Amino acid sequence: MNDLDDFRAALRQPPDEPFAEPDLAEIMAGGTRIRRRRRVLTTTAGIAAAAAVVLVVVFAVQLRQPPPAPVAQPPAPPTSSAPVSTSAPPERPPLGDVVGTGIQTKAGEIVFFARVVDEPQILPDIHFGLVAGFRSGSSLQAALATNEVRGSDRSFGFHATDGGELISDQLIPVFGYFAGPAARITTTVHGKTVEATLTKWTEDPNVVFFWFDPVAVPDSASLTPLIAYDPDGKRLTK
Repeated sequence: MNDLDDFRAALRQPPDEPFAEPDLAEIMAGGTRIRRRRRVLTTTAGIAAAAAVVLVVVFAVQLRQPPPAPVAQPPAPPTSSAPVSTSAPPERPPLGDVVGTGIQTKAGEIVFFARVVDEPQILPDIHFGLVAGFRSGSSLQAALATNEVRGSDRSFGFHATDGGELISDQLIPVFGYFAGPAARITTTVHGKTVEATLTKWTEDPNVVFFWFDPVAVPDSASLTPLIAYDPDGKRLTK
């Protein structure tokens, strides 16, 4: 008899003890606990296994991919030995003629000229201002700029009066401009009437530039209200 015959004979033998009836409730409870533990374990194991798979796949892909080709670098820009300019942008040129005062200083002759003001968002009706500066030969240096800040730059009356202070160790005369037919402008300093020097602006003859002798009017604080007169001597301002 071979092993197979022995096994068949053993199957035909009656059991030594009767089978006990299984406890279904206990089996189901135990099965539930096992399924829950497995679910958790399966979930954790699944995540770990998935991560391992991803790592393996990524590693395998990296192994299969050829090494990246070197990226061509753009050619370096040609170097230049020329120095880089760091100077400020040029100032706006004078608007109209430059007016000389005849007052000479170490920095040159004191002059006045108009310059464009272009601030439409802030000063929509202001298009020019007045500049005091120094002129030496063909060189023109701005020293003090002033312009109207309210209304229109050409509304009737006095505008942009300034000066009477030291700039670059030079005394800038009190100056300004008048919009209107002014032929004479005066002020009073310590009870004495002082007349200004006048010149019409070449861009608009209705605008008159004026300034005072700095010896007679050393600063703007010494001024009394300015007075303008027309060519017939009629007072234009109160």
